[in-house]
Parts: sequence; C-alpha cells; structure tokens
Amino acid sequence: MKKLTRIIVLALVAVFVLAVACSCGGSENTNKTYFIGATGPLTGGASSYGISVNQGAQLAIDEINAAGGLNGVKFSYEMINDEHDASKVTSAYDTLKSKGMQASIGSVTSAPCLQFASLSLDDNLFFITPSSSAADVIEGDNAYRICFGDPDQGIIVADTLAEEYTKIGVIYNSDDAYSNGIYEAFAGQMGELNREFTATSFTESTKAVFTTQLQTLKAAGCEVIFLPIYYQEAFLIIKEAKSMNYEVNFFGCDGLDGIVGYAGNEASILTGVKYFTPFDAASEDEVASAFVEAYEAKYGKTPDQFAADGYDAVMVIYEAMKKAGVNDVNISASALCDKITEVLNGDFTFKGATGTMTWDESGAPTKAPIIVTIG
Repeated sequence: MKKLTRIIVLALVAVFVLAVACSCGGSENTNKTYFIGATGPLTGGASSYGISVNQGAQLAIDEINAAGGLNGVKFSYEMINDEHDASKVTSAYDTLKSKGMQASIGSVTSAPCLQFASLSLDDNLFFITPSSSAADVIEGDNAYRICFGDPDQGIIVADTLAEEYTKIGVIYNSDDAYSNGIYEAFAGQMGELNREFTATSFTESTKAVFTTQLQTLKAAGCEVIFLPIYYQEAFLIIKEAKSMNYEVNFFGCDGLDGIVGYAGNEASILTGVKYFTPFDAASEDEVASAFVEAYEAKYGKTPDQFAADGYDAVMVIYEAMKKAGVNDVNISASALCDKITEVLNGDFTFKGATGTMTWDESGAPTKAPIIVTIG
C-alpha cells in the first residue's frame, strides 16, 4: 500500500512539475519552426495597410520555406488583427508570445506599434516594423524599421517642395501621430530653409469635410498642398478641391500609397498627384520586379509599398539569422534578438524590394527615396 501510495504521489508530483513547466514556459517554440509574429489592422479603416503587409510577409515566408528554410528548419508566421487600435495590442502580443514568437515584424501602424514596442522591450524581443514611421517606435535597442521615419519624410518633402514652389500649403491631421510627426519635421525644415508656408489641420471628428481648409489655402494662393496623411482623407481633399475648381498640385507621403485603388473609377482625378515612397511597382530593379511578379502571381494584384515593406521585413529577419549562424529552432526570443541586432549593427547590407538598406544602432534604415507621380 505504501509503495502504491508513493507511486501515486510521484505521479502527481510529475504532473504538477509538468504543469508548472508549461505555464512558465508558454513562450517555448513547440512547432519546430522559427516563429515570426505581428499585429496589424486586418479590418477597419486602415485594413488596406494591414492586409498588404500581411500578404507581403506571407509571400516571403512561402519563398523561404520553398527554398528549404534555415538549415532545413522552416518558418511560421501569424498576424493578429489589432484594428489599428493600440488597446488591442497587449492581448495580441500575449497570444503570439504564448505561441512561441521568437522575432517579429511588430505592428503595421504607429499607435499600435508604440504599444508593441513597449511590450517587446521588456522581453528583449527583436522586431522590425515594415511601416510604422513614428520616431518613438524604434527607441528601444530591439527595435528597427523598414520604412522611412516621419522626420525623414518631412525633411525630404520640405527640401523638395521648397526648390520647386513659392507658395506652399499643408493639410494635416492634428489627432494622428503619423501625420503630426511628419508635419513637425516638415515645419522645422522649412524654418531652417527660411521659407514660409500656410498650414491648416483637421481632427478625427472633422475629417469628412475639408472646404474650410481648402478655401484658406486657395485664398493664400498656394500652388501646392502637402498632405502628410493617409490616403482615405487625401482622396476626399483632392476630390473636394476639384469640385471647388481649385487647380493646385498635391504632394503626399507614403500614406498615400493605395490611393489609386481606393479611388476606383474616380482615379482619374488623381492624375499628377505625387507622393514620397520607398517602393515603385513599375521599377525595373531586379529584386523589386521579381517581388512584383511573385506577388501578382500569388494574389492577383499589383503590390503597394506596404506589401513590399512586409516582404522585406521578413526577409531581413531571415538573412540576419542566416548571417548570425542561428541553428537552434528553440532559441529564445531574447537570445535571437541579441544575434540579429549584432548583425544589423555591423556591416550588414540588405537589397530588398524597397531598395538597398543598412542600419545602425538607431534602428532606422538608410536608403534612397522614390517620388511616384500618378498618371
């Protein structure tokens, strides 16, 4: 009886130890693949960005796995819908962590990615966001990005417009971190150039009608309007300007990528609109054109900048892991982060769909911009 009791006790202890191990080690990778996680808006007003990034990232995963993975180990990937809502990121992050997330492409848009950055910093989890451009997103040593940052875009656009135009106007979203970040950098650079401009703004609650802003800029004689905003509002502004017979040029940032598809059968009103982007689907560059061909074959449509960003983000993780000599499918997120950041902070150069990039400890990429003209 004592022997039977001892066996039962030992069995219960073993079950208890196993349960504790499982609860404490929920982040252990049990899928025998390297697991990359992400959050992004797959529904809602910003879903175009999330869907594009997700599809680009999945294409990269498919290509990596078709080529044999890393030393024979394949990759898995999942994006959880955050609806462009920072309050939903913690739950999504915890879910990905419980599934064994070892590295990440962060979040797609800036406000959610700021929350993701805070959580990942505590875990020393490496992430390289495809498209979150807010300056604060990459403050942590574990944080990098593919896209240009807000300050980069604002400065380059200010230099570009100051060379070509005398009277410059701006319409920006004062409620949005992305828009504010670009606008502030633009305004600062215009001050450095000793150039005046006319600024107007809107808020989330007033973004349906832009008559007042356009009338102000028209009265000021603005020849060009800078739109450091997303394409939904940009389209409404351009459409309203046309209805007012206000003949003015428009210049945007990477948030305008996707505006042609959004405009649908009204896309003709966008002719001549220019925007700053790191990716041109019509590029003859070998890597970019190969990506476009593969994307169109898989999804039946032409990729936008966000799809290219997502593709490059996954490929950077893969190439950095390869250069670091990673050969342990169960490597912890923190250990993997140390290996990847050491590579990216060194002499690593990556040639992707969005250009040739290098990074330093700031986490921001150095690469050449492209100005696309819709026509």
